[in-house]
Amino acid sequence: MIRMRTAAWWRATLALSLGSLLVFLNLYAPQPLLPDLREAYGVSTLVVGLVMSVATLALAASLLVFGPLSDAIGRGGIMRLTLFAAGVLSLALALAPNFETLLVLRTLQGFVLGGLPAVAIAWMGDEFEPDAMLAAVGLYIGANTLGGISGRVVGGGMAEIGGSTASFLAVGAITLVGVAVFWRLLPPSRGFTPRRFELAGALADLAAHLRTPALLAAYLLGGLNFLIFINQYSYLTFRLAEPPFELGATLLGLIFLTYLGGTLGSSLSGRLVRHLSQPACMVMGILILMAGTLVTLSDRLPVILAGLTINAFGFFVAHSMASSWVGRNARRARGSASALYLVFYYTGASLGVFWLEPFWGLGGWPGIALGSWLVLGVTLSIAIWLWRRRPEGAAAS
Repeated sequence: MIRMRTAAWWRATLALSLGSLLVFLNLYAPQPLLPDLREAYGVSTLVVGLVMSVATLALAASLLVFGPLSDAIGRGGIMRLTLFAAGVLSLALALAPNFETLLVLRTLQGFVLGGLPAVAIAWMGDEFEPDAMLAAVGLYIGANTLGGISGRVVGGGMAEIGGSTASFLAVGAITLVGVAVFWRLLPPSRGFTPRRFELAGALADLAAHLRTPALLAAYLLGGLNFLIFINQYSYLTFRLAEPPFELGATLLGLIFLTYLGGTLGSSLSGRLVRHLSQPACMVMGILILMAGTLVTLSDRLPVILAGLTINAFGFFVAHSMASSWVGRNARRARGSASALYLVFYYTGASLGVFWLEPFWGLGGWPGIALGSWLVLGVTLSIAIWLWRRRPEGAAAS
């Protein structure tokens, strides 16, 4: 098992963090383009939101394939090949002739983007000692935030130069270069024990995870938190593109620098858990997310950005704890257990637009805040229940 802070730990953690950055670079590059795409194609906010929703929904579906498959054939090859396919599809998106083709390609891209998230934490569980895994997960999820920032900044900035075509070409080129580095950095797996793939067995594993209260609670918490967090950003781009703010694509991309709050939160999560239990950290993260949402009600742009930074910090603390909770408590079929967490996570992201759209239509941004608090009240209750129910680290499946 790889020990914390050794050369092997740094190499593996760097590789997985780079892979994570590339995944979220591709997934979120179109988000600052949504207001422009809405105008260009003459569609509603709900329809243009499908550019994001179809990708995250396809990603969620792919996790049910890649997670169990990785338990049978290994994890490294899946991560390498799917990252390469994601880069190729970004280049193809630049050539999409119409909105319908764009949605089809985004669906395919979302599917292959699930390859690395489905298995990365399970790879860590196979190869790292428990303390080394907790520290690595924090950095890995921190790279999620950097990927999300990079995608939106590159996407928005390149759109100002050459429209969406330039955005997708730039993201595709960056991805293919990054994949070459990832391919060389990722060490060979030494702790993986293959299990013969059987559909009945894979379904039984998924069912067993869903019947385990400690895991199901984490699944619901992660999915519902992400439902709110990521879709707040989508609706905020519409809010800030309109008077009195009237921000263009480049500046809309820059608002995602507030994700750096999440980079800090996920990086500090490994230290926080030394003093508090994982469920207690989840409670703290959700409370911070609720407070940040309150701050965004301001009409002053700097205060709104401060609220988003607070949101990102709280969300990623809770997400880091919930995802590592699954990895530590799943006693068998770790690949499918971690994948199932992400199925809930990305399904939440896909469904968020349908939950928040009525609140947006009725009350604008204050409506979004209300819709957010209603869901966050549920996840706070789940985290408190998980905190009180059992000691951290108890066996879950």
